[in-house]
Amino acid sequence: MRLFVGDDWAEDHHDVELMDATGKRLAKARLPEGVAGMARLHAMIAEHLSADAEHPEDEQAAGQVLIGIETDRGPWVQALVAAGYRVFAVNPLQASEYRRRHAVSGAKSDSGDAHVLADMVRTDSHQLRTVAGDSDQAQAVRVVTRAHKTLIWERTRQTQRLRHALRDYFPAALTAFDDLDAPEALELLAKAADPAAAAKLTIGQISAALKRAGRRGDLAARAAPIQAALRTEHLGQPAAVTAAYTASVRALIAILTTLNQQVAALQQEVEAHFGQHPAAEIILSQPGLGPILGARVLAEFGDDPKRYANAKARKNYAGTSPITRASGKKKVVAARFVHNDRLIDALMAQASNAINASPGARTYYDKQRARDVDYNAALRQVANRLVGILHGCLKNGTPYSEVTAWPHHAQEPAA
Repeated sequence: MRLFVGDDWAEDHHDVELMDATGKRLAKARLPEGVAGMARLHAMIAEHLSADAEHPEDEQAAGQVLIGIETDRGPWVQALVAAGYRVFAVNPLQASEYRRRHAVSGAKSDSGDAHVLADMVRTDSHQLRTVAGDSDQAQAVRVVTRAHKTLIWERTRQTQRLRHALRDYFPAALTAFDDLDAPEALELLAKAADPAAAAKLTIGQISAALKRAGRRGDLAARAAPIQAALRTEHLGQPAAVTAAYTASVRALIAILTTLNQQVAALQQEVEAHFGQHPAAEIILSQPGLGPILGARVLAEFGDDPKRYANAKARKNYAGTSPITRASGKKKVVAARFVHNDRLIDALMAQASNAINASPGARTYYDKQRARDVDYNAALRQVANRLVGILHGCLKNGTPYSEVTAWPHHAQEPAA
């Protein structure tokens, strides 16, 4: 007997429904998050498994339980996988479209969503993606790389807030510093966040900040244009408004300084965890991938060898392969807009690096551009090819080879 379970999860509870092969509801309940809820779910499943499954936690019996849930991570999902159940990570968009097959009214409830998920794994499990059995090492890499990238994104947001504030009351600072999140810029702005104080900064003070930031060369020569820019006349704000902006800018600078420190600390963690993974050598052999980008690619793809049946499946998950929509005489090829943002970000960065590091990638890119394909689309096609190459290298356990990867393009001159 097979059991089909729909699990509509929330932060503190799970609405679950058990269904048999005919679509009949066997049980439903709202379970609390945590150990108590998981124990109750095991009990519900054990009650409805076939009589000869004396030990429902056994691998053979547990494998007859198919569970649909709209997430692929977290302690609850890990517990389901550890119990031996077949767990399917259902994209919320898929569940939404499936719901419309049964009701067009737009009605929605947690128990109703659990029913939809159970029915999806009953009828369409062959079309759904099972939760990957990634190694502990890969999961550790995922945790630190995602935290690292999140802090980088947050630093960008805070830098933009700082830029907008300076533009409103101290535009000269934007001329003085190209990178507002650079250590010397943050130090000098923290010391003199208002225009009057900044105008009093000496060459010696600016040079000392440049030195502490690790800058090299003639520091006095580099300090002179910064001082000149800070002393340039500009349209300002009334004294009270300037004081208010100064206080807010100092707060932003404190946040950015902390973010810089934590980004640097997490970068070391990313490199350490990634360096311990068995696939690190193969991933680092790929053109355009260093320790940080390589770690992100590993983290988002995972390392379950059974997750991607072939290179096409990996490309589809990456979101680099195009979508073809054909009806009658009309045919449209478009980019995938539903994708893993972190993964596509890393793969596009790899492609951008690879066209300068790999002759084959460069030739392939130039051919796309010669066909009037725009920059982003051409880069996406390079990324798509690189994903296929990575898949082959990981499957065969071999490092990247320029000649093998680009048998035709590597020797051809750029268009």
